[in-house]
Amino acid sequence: MALDLDTDRIHQLLHAGVRDKVYPGAVWAIGDSEGTHASGTAGVLDPALPDEPMRHDTVFDVASLTKILAVWSSIGTLVEDGKLQLDAALGDFWPEVRGYPLAQVTARHLLTHTAGVPLRANLKNLYGTDPQDVRDGVLHEALHRPPGEAVEYTDRAALILGYLTEHLSGQHLDAYAAKRVWTPLGMPQTRFGPLPAEAALRCAPTEVDDNTGTHLRGTAHDFSARLLGGICGIAGAFSVLDDLAVFLRYMLDPTLTTESPGFGSDWVKESLQIHTKAMTPPRGLFWHPAPGTAPEAEDIWVHYGFTGTGMWISPAKNRWAILLTNKLYYTRDREPLTNVRNAFRSLAFA
Repeated sequence: MALDLDTDRIHQLLHAGVRDKVYPGAVWAIGDSEGTHASGTAGVLDPALPDEPMRHDTVFDVASLTKILAVWSSIGTLVEDGKLQLDAALGDFWPEVRGYPLAQVTARHLLTHTAGVPLRANLKNLYGTDPQDVRDGVLHEALHRPPGEAVEYTDRAALILGYLTEHLSGQHLDAYAAKRVWTPLGMPQTRFGPLPAEAALRCAPTEVDDNTGTHLRGTAHDFSARLLGGICGIAGAFSVLDDLAVFLRYMLDPTLTTESPGFGSDWVKESLQIHTKAMTPPRGLFWHPAPGTAPEAEDIWVHYGFTGTGMWISPAKNRWAILLTNKLYYTRDREPLTNVRNAFRSLAFA
């Protein structure tokens, strides 16, 4: 069934973002459990190469969408496999954190950003450059406040859950996510970087790398991810529009795939509801209600990536939407893209 979408207004909105230098280019799609019903592109891959337009198969550094594609989905497999109970204290089953402040925290605390762990990653300054030293430092660090006291978004929540996934699965996060989620779903272009040369050529460039003086392309923008070899729970994944559409379609109707990934409808339903009671801002499990929407009435959930990416989903409306940009090419200023995102969401879920 075709969705009633004002695609002309969507095109106008996203082309205006190119004109106003909110981002060099954008790729977008809107659909439901049956497939993609509208999609398009705007702008160019790189303003320095004006003859290279954004394409539907442009590869994006999805930044914090890694938290959904790799961490949230992997944690879901462990929960549904019976290997993880969300409300069990980490110290009860994870030797690495036993006896340290993190021992009293639960996976649910981390998934709702209520764990009280430090707000900034700051990994190199605190722990150096050795990956094991970083892991030990993060898992043994003091809490910023008692668990369950406040909702405070922090990259460390996903970093810790990535380490937890590795502990419980016995595999590196990239291998586990690929085996249990991306390969079964049919997401062949979703992977952690650095990307091979061919894929990097199709990748939207992000911020200028201070070391080389050129825009990062095929290497994660996120400093924590680069410090940890490109692979961590915070960021580091790359993907394309079609792969993300497959992921969101599956979330709306897990019966669609012949080879199911390790999480199913129970995990999706559990995640797309408020777990933070009266605390603000309201949170599901890593997903959160879209800004400007009423969670119970509208049921529109979102997660963003710092590079300029975003995914929305609404089981009640049987609809999903994706907007991928490389806004970081121009600026770290959030407000211009925030305005575009909110307008896009309004049009996508009208």
